[in-house]
Amino acid sequence: MKRIKNIITILIAVLLLSCGKSESRSEVIKESSDNQNVTGNTDIITITKAQFENEKMKLVSMQKESFPTYIKTTGMIDVPPNSKAVISAFTGGYIKNSPLLIGDKVKKGQLLVTIENLDFVQLQQEYLEISEQLTYLKTEYDRQKELFAEKISSKKSFLKAESDYKKTNAMYHGLRKKLQMLNINPASVEKGNLTSVSTIYSPIDGSITDVNVSTGAYVSPADKIMEIVNTDHIHLELRVFEKDVLKIKEEQKVIFRLPESTDEIFGGHIHLIGKSIDENRTIQVHAHIDHGIQHRFLVGMYVEADIVIEDNLSRSLPENAVVDVEDKNYVLLLKSKDNDHYTFIKKELSISNSYNGFTEIKDDLLKNDDQFLLGGFNLINEEGASGHSH
Repeated sequence: MKRIKNIITILIAVLLLSCGKSESRSEVIKESSDNQNVTGNTDIITITKAQFENEKMKLVSMQKESFPTYIKTTGMIDVPPNSKAVISAFTGGYIKNSPLLIGDKVKKGQLLVTIENLDFVQLQQEYLEISEQLTYLKTEYDRQKELFAEKISSKKSFLKAESDYKKTNAMYHGLRKKLQMLNINPASVEKGNLTSVSTIYSPIDGSITDVNVSTGAYVSPADKIMEIVNTDHIHLELRVFEKDVLKIKEEQKVIFRLPESTDEIFGGHIHLIGKSIDENRTIQVHAHIDHGIQHRFLVGMYVEADIVIEDNLSRSLPENAVVDVEDKNYVLLLKSKDNDHYTFIKKELSISNSYNGFTEIKDDLLKNDDQFLLGGFNLINEEGASGHSH
């Protein structure tokens, strides 16, 4: 009899336990069903506050961001032609002094390099000789002119004196100009101060970007000694394909990146548009860079740019708040939170546009003050893999 009572007691306990599990399962299903009625195709994911903090998760809300229609192009950082100077010698010689290095800043008129050549001395000697002859021939010309006017001298003598004077005068001014181009002072030469050194000065303000010589090296007029660039008017030179040319207008916004150097995004605007198509079926577009950031760039840097032809503001979320799982996009919408837990609704979204780190949100059921989990990639993927809500 006692054994029968024990069996009955065990059966009752098993029945009660089974009913408890059924009730618990029914409650979970009911909660999921209720939520689907409110939010569509969703699941519930709950995490602890400790997990939220340890994995450095954040909550974000939707914000208005620009989602432009744009033309993609490439180009480079450049400066206007008058902001770049290639330094070479007017005549050959040996480098005597080259004190500057790449990166040095220079002012217009500052000494760049000195060149030595004995031919410079010979040029000055010729100048002195011609100068002396000119003095005599000028006197003779004036005398013959006066005699001819008084009909004392013949016209032939006057014309010869005039010809000798004008020819020598032309030679004098030619040699004088050569000395000036070599930056040798003719007035100093006339005082007997001859030099074998020619000095080259900077024609612009800027920075040294290239140096191709060293002390003692011989340079010819065709050799590039150094290059100077003034970056005060640095800009973008972009190439736009023919099919997009008619969409481009002056003052359109330009967003550009330096893919080889940084992930930062920079801005500018179209300033000039070329008037002819080149052999590559592209047109050159000149864009100004926003004030205050020009000094960060170097001439010759490669750029990737977007020319904005239409700009629209839309609600958006950061790209890493939207998770792609098997070609479907999801967000984790905050349902509730307390001192110990965060509860989220996994909601599927239809994504149409992403730009500059943000994803456009078109879902009208989402409210502007809703909060979403930033950094929930693992949660959604784990939940998707297991096929269960937590």
